[in-house]
Amino acid sequence: METVEKVALVFTIIGAINWGLVGLLDLNLVTLLFKEGSFLTNLIYIIIAICGIINIGILFKHIDFE
Repeated sequence: METVEKVALVFTIIGAINWGLVGLLDLNLVTLLFKEGSFLTNLIYIIIAICGIINIGILFKHIDFE
């Protein structure tokens, strides 16, 4: 599972950099590389969202709730 977690972290970092560029320069790399509103653009956003959810699990992975 460690490989999946690392891949998810990489996608989340890429998503964070993209949002930083949107905030700083009003430049969205996803819509720049792919047509805005296309299936591929939406798929990329969905993949990054799923990776973010996986990272929530990583955040709480080493916490004992006992």
